[in-house]
Amino acid sequence: MSSRTQRINRRASRRPPASGRKPSDKMSARDVIMSGDELLVFHRQFQAMFKRREPQIWSLRYLCGQLANLERKTIEPMVLAQMGADPNAIRGMQQFIGRGAWDSTPMMIHAQSLVGRWFGEDDGVVIVDGSGFPKEGRHSVGVARQYCGHLGKIANCQEGVFLVYASRHGYAYLDERLYVPEEWFSDASRKRRKACGIPEAVVFHTEPELGLEMITALVERAVLPFRWVTCDEKYGKIPAFLDGIVALDKWYLAEVPADTRVWLRTPAIELPGPGLLGRPRTHPRVKRTSPRPLELRALCAQLPRTAWQRRKIQEGSKGPLMVELACVRVTPVREALPGPRCWAIFRRSLGSQPETKYYLCNAPADYPQIELARLTGMRWPIETALEEGKGEVGLDHFETRTWPGWHHHMLHSFLAHLFLMRLRLLFQKKSSAHYSPSSATGRTRYPGRGDRSTRSLRHLALPPIPQPCRLSFSQKTYSFTSAPANKKRSQKQSLVVITEIS
Repeated sequence: MSSRTQRINRRASRRPPASGRKPSDKMSARDVIMSGDELLVFHRQFQAMFKRREPQIWSLRYLCGQLANLERKTIEPMVLAQMGADPNAIRGMQQFIGRGAWDSTPMMIHAQSLVGRWFGEDDGVVIVDGSGFPKEGRHSVGVARQYCGHLGKIANCQEGVFLVYASRHGYAYLDERLYVPEEWFSDASRKRRKACGIPEAVVFHTEPELGLEMITALVERAVLPFRWVTCDEKYGKIPAFLDGIVALDKWYLAEVPADTRVWLRTPAIELPGPGLLGRPRTHPRVKRTSPRPLELRALCAQLPRTAWQRRKIQEGSKGPLMVELACVRVTPVREALPGPRCWAIFRRSLGSQPETKYYLCNAPADYPQIELARLTGMRWPIETALEEGKGEVGLDHFETRTWPGWHHHMLHSFLAHLFLMRLRLLFQKKSSAHYSPSSATGRTRYPGRGDRSTRSLRHLALPPIPQPCRLSFSQKTYSFTSAPANKKRSQKQSLVVITEIS
């Protein structure tokens, strides 16, 4: 080994993991071999969705690059780490991601079915949220000056809307949409839309509309079970979004603003018709003698001490969190008229300066309040997934400017994260005596006995110098971390997938 390679190895061993977390578990050589075999089996399920063999190879290479412990998981570092300084390979991968004529939708649907198979529960939760990607310039698809949650301020960025599935078995990405601001649909932006490859059929949609579109597609496909939809107040304050969830026969638990108005009892309604004086009424209205609606913060202040109960909820890596919870049946105001009866849920943190959050929920009146408490803590899976996506698999490390490139990169980021979640399940369940990688057909696969495509892919390696992702399989935190290299190599080997084209 040259002195230069040794220096690179030493620097790689000192580099902190992408997520900033320290690994808590060690991988044996047997675990490493199992992980590499499992990746090949995992990717084999998606190969038939490419029409040609070359995209299959590029897809697996891109996935390997996202699982490697590279400082920047963009195309050039991926190719340099796997194939060396090959300009043709860099252009080939750029074409595959940025302009490749392959549809990511069938692969996304199959990934959703895997999530349902591995993590599915009848009372599973679908979480919708947005995330920003800071950008420079104005040529990347959908970029504009808008609020960026990643930075916490107005900035030049792209905004994506994401769905994450969560159950007692784990969590995983489900779907995504790129939010394209309204200014992009003006005549002045026609050239920009064409340069970025935005299809003509794409029209302006708000973020709640994009979220509801994805949830509707999930219900229509019926590839995974779920009962609940949760969201923050950006979505919860939109009545059309909540009504859309109800129309899908699902239950929502939506955070809403503190000034959301409700009635404790449903007020009487005066129907259209003649009045005592003046012209006849043309629209229904709340009877004038009915009590005025209250803002949720005012209602919260009026609640007696006996209405509050102390609950312990689980919020991801923070561990158990003690809060005070109050649940009241209310009737929300919808366009000055009473809406459907629902729960108002108040969650208050403990301490000298408590923070109160407000929720509306359409669960039945007899639904256990202890379950409502648990669901108020179900925002953490999407926050954790976005953190892991950006810290571990390069969700925000893309440099492509095109519409297809954005969706192609997001799909592979979801697959890389899903594979890590799959490994966590396997490491929890595997027997110490026997292991064989899973298969889409249920048949055991062994090295050298797979189909032709797998045999020819077994020599494309994750780079040995930038050590590939190391995983922490803590049941409590569901975290995935990268590890330093070397020291007791028999205990700290890295995930290696042998995949060079034969």
